Amino acid sequence: MQHVSSPAEDAPTVTWTPHGRGVKEGYAALPMLTAMRRGAGGHCPACGAGRLFSTWLGVVAECSQCHAPLGRIAADDAPPYFTVFIVAHVVIGLQVALERIHPLSVATEMMIFLPGTLLMVLALIRPVKGATVGLMLKLGFMKADAEPPEGSADA
Repeated sequence: MQHVSSPAEDAPTVTWTPHGRGVKEGYAALPMLTAMRRGAGGHCPACGAGRLFSTWLGVVAECSQCHAPLGRIAADDAPPYFTVFIVAHVVIGLQVALERIHPLSVATEMMIFLPGTLLMVLALIRPVKGATVGLMLKLGFMKADAEPPEGSADA
C-alpha cells in the first residue's frame, strides 16, 4: 500500500496499488459499472472473487483475494439515501396508480404498502451499499490508514 501526501499536509491522499488474483494492472482501468456490479453482487469490486460483506451491511477490512482496502471506504449515509430515493419513487408511483384505478381505504393501503415498502428496503439496501462501495473504491474515496484520535496533539 502506498501513501502519497498532497501539498496540504492536513489532507493526505491515499492510493492503493492493486495486486492479487483477477486485478489488472492499474485499478483505474477497471470500468466503473463493473466495479459497481461486482459490489452490488456482494463481491469485491476490484477482483470480483473475494467477499465484500462480513455481516449484513458490514464491509470486510480487506479483500481476501486481492487485499483491496474495502474497510477504509466509508459509504455511511449514501446507501440509505439512494435506497429511500428508489423505494419512495416506486411506492408513491404504485400508490398513485392504484388510487386512480381503484380507490382503497387508508387501512387497506397501509396493509399493502407498509410491508411492501419494508421488504423493498431490505431487498435493496445491501446491493445498493455494495454498488456504492464499488463506486467509491473506483473513485478513490478512502480514509487514511491511521487517523489521529480526536483531541490529540496531532489532530
